[in-house]
Amino acid sequence: MLFKDEEVILILIAGTAMLMLLGVFIVSFLLLYQRKQNKNLFEKEQLKSSFQQELLITRMEIQEETLNNISRELHDNVTQVLSFVKLNLGVLSKSLDRNGQIKLNDNRELIAQSISDLRNLSKSISFEHISSIGLVKTLEMEAERINKSDIIKMALKIDGEIYPLGEQRELVLFRIFQEALNNALKYAQASNFKISLYYKPQMFNLTVEDDGIGFEPELLKDKSGSGLRNITNRASLIGAEAIINSSPGNGCNIKLSLNPLVQETYANGTHTNSPG
Repeated sequence: MLFKDEEVILILIAGTAMLMLLGVFIVSFLLLYQRKQNKNLFEKEQLKSSFQQELLITRMEIQEETLNNISRELHDNVTQVLSFVKLNLGVLSKSLDRNGQIKLNDNRELIAQSISDLRNLSKSISFEHISSIGLVKTLEMEAERINKSDIIKMALKIDGEIYPLGEQRELVLFRIFQEALNNALKYAQASNFKISLYYKPQMFNLTVEDDGIGFEPELLKDKSGSGLRNITNRASLIGAEAIINSSPGNGCNIKLSLNPLVQETYANGTHTNSPG
């Protein structure tokens, strides 16, 4: 009888151990399965993010190529034609009386101004021009051009010791400025537009402000706010963070922060930029 009791106890112990082992196996299997699922989800998100980034890079490359083609067309063809027209008008003026010469010279001045404006516009959309003179000089020229137009008053402020951020980064920053300016002119009905550049050894900040009508923050999630999303997308492409703040009646403020020492992956490879 005692032997049978011991046998029952051993069976119970063995059964309990087997159940525990089975439980451990099931828990381990579930944990491994969950870990694998999480890994698959993570890899899927990484692929999705990588695909979106590659898509954005490709789209930007196409845009830049298109802008460069337009820039060359304006510079090489349109301005040349206008220059030829201006020259012909100068020859024609010799055969006119005094009043006719005055009217024709007024038209020549308008054509000359158009040529100048087109050349400036050609430079503002040309990657080669922006990369050759740098971000700050390009913005200074844009401020001068915009203030002459009297469409909006632009102020440019620079703090700190200027250093290069890299061609690709400076191009993207300039395109962000153009996007913000376009929004201020097209939607915000702004009268004043201010851009500030703040250089520190391990931090670069770009701030853009306008005094327009502003908008609801929810617009950033809406399809109609694609221009604003372009700004955040472009910023993320160069490793920067863009924060957009606005409310009805209070204009718009865009602050972009960038560590110039962090590696930048963009378009044609990886570039390491550092203040110099």
